[in-house]
Amino acid sequence: MATKKSPVKKKVATKVVKKAPAKKATKKPIAKKAVAKKVVKKVVKKPVAKKASVKKPAPKKSIKKVVAKKPAAKKASPKKLAKKPVKKAATKLAKVDQYGLEQDDEFYGLYFAKSTDEGLVEVKPCTFSLMYWWKGLLGYPDMIEISRDSNTAMLQFESTFGGGDSGETELTEQDTLDIDHIIEVDEEEKLISLYSYVPIPVPDKLIAALGLAILNINPETRYGSLEICPTTNEEGEDEHFLRYRVATYLRGVKSGKVEAIESMITNGSEFFGIALDAMCVDKSIKKWLLS
Repeated sequence: MATKKSPVKKKVATKVVKKAPAKKATKKPIAKKAVAKKVVKKVVKKPVAKKASVKKPAPKKSIKKVVAKKPAAKKASPKKLAKKPVKKAATKLAKVDQYGLEQDDEFYGLYFAKSTDEGLVEVKPCTFSLMYWWKGLLGYPDMIEISRDSNTAMLQFESTFGGGDSGETELTEQDTLDIDHIIEVDEEEKLISLYSYVPIPVPDKLIAALGLAILNINPETRYGSLEICPTTNEEGEDEHFLRYRVATYLRGVKSGKVEAIESMITNGSEFFGIALDAMCVDKSIKKWLLS
């Protein structure tokens, strides 16, 4: 064993002779070997550290993530833009007819016409609803006047108003008066308006008292309102009439348009009667109404 180690020492000594004497080299071969071993260990650690450093930085992974996100965002945006216009176009084409009625409307896609001396006249949805109430439910003959463009219509009729029998009202069953009614239709606005008139002109001396009564009664009238309507008669004279006005919109009413018109006229007549009875507290107004 000793003979094998001595030649190794000599080889190391020959390399170190240039920098240090041979004697010192022979004394410190073990230290040098230990140092060499430590250096070797350090050298071994360094490349391992380098390999680890190469594995730890993740530029490649970050690049892959960024690249994966960008094309996904680009693909998603055109899909959303492409879907929205398709949906809007589909809803508009499928849900609205020539009158602007939506698909779930009771009159959607239907066409009505009325035979007149001048030929067929188109009957639009609001006018048809009024016509159905007047002819179909009440059974009266057709008296509705329709304009040439079918955008407006009017119905005129009369009724008789009578007081109550409870003994607590100013007007009794024997106190009756005639009332004129005009119902106007505006197809563009989908508006139905009811005007109920007392057909007797208001005397000039009662205009002030009647105006005061209207101011007191209107706040208590929950539906519609009373008005003094000025007009000019055929002789060019100014006249004033007492009227009650109420209106209802059929826009957005998809089912029950006929019932909405019937409810407006029924409730309107009731509140107009209550207002007339309240006015008769003034005996001069009561005398004028029953004249």
